[in-house]
Amino acid sequence: MPFGICRSPAGGDLHVCSAIGEFVIDLAVLDEVGAFDDTPVAGTEVFHEPTLNAFMALGREAWSATRQTLSQLLRDDCDELRDNTELCGRALLPAHEMELQLPVDVGDYTDFYSSREHATNVGTLFRGADNALLPNWLHLPVGYHGRSSSIVVSGAPVRRPQGQTRPDDKQPPVFGTSNMVDFELEMGFFVGPGNVLGEPVPIGEAEEHIFGMVLVNDWSAR
Repeated sequence: MPFGICRSPAGGDLHVCSAIGEFVIDLAVLDEVGAFDDTPVAGTEVFHEPTLNAFMALGREAWSATRQTLSQLLRDDCDELRDNTELCGRALLPAHEMELQLPVDVGDYTDFYSSREHATNVGTLFRGADNALLPNWLHLPVGYHGRSSSIVVSGAPVRRPQGQTRPDDKQPPVFGTSNMVDFELEMGFFVGPGNVLGEPVPIGEAEEHIFGMVLVNDWSAR
């Protein structure tokens, strides 16, 4: 089950939500009636936060328990939510009426250069076909920092980058908006619990840290 941040277009506080079919599930409302009292999120009020960061930091046990609780509440044979018209009206909201927000406060992100075909094409442009891939490319994950402030929620306007170009080699460069942009459709992974500075997360424990995945449009100036 997915997690996100939303609120009604009419206003109100941002809450953690999930979704099923054409409905958004307000987890803060369910938390207020004690739906998560037997889970690790009890008493934390993480579902009342305007981002998923606090919930993500609780770890896989809390994420799994939340999903299990929601799955139970939404079963046909569970009357706790099904027969409570008042609670359904507050907790299950039409998705088309909700305003989705950027779900996390992204403090930093690493962009991995992990497509062999893409790396080969770019390397060929810069170094020629015979030296397209650097010797260490096949032996370690190449990653670099991206600009986290440019991450926006789906549906936000695309803003073309600005910078210097030199359309005329005989004239000085000019500053302006990029005439063309490229994009890469990438997988973006959210990391929940972090690691101690200088202590990498072992590969065998990676799943305990990965909260979820989204599709990312990576735009860049040409």
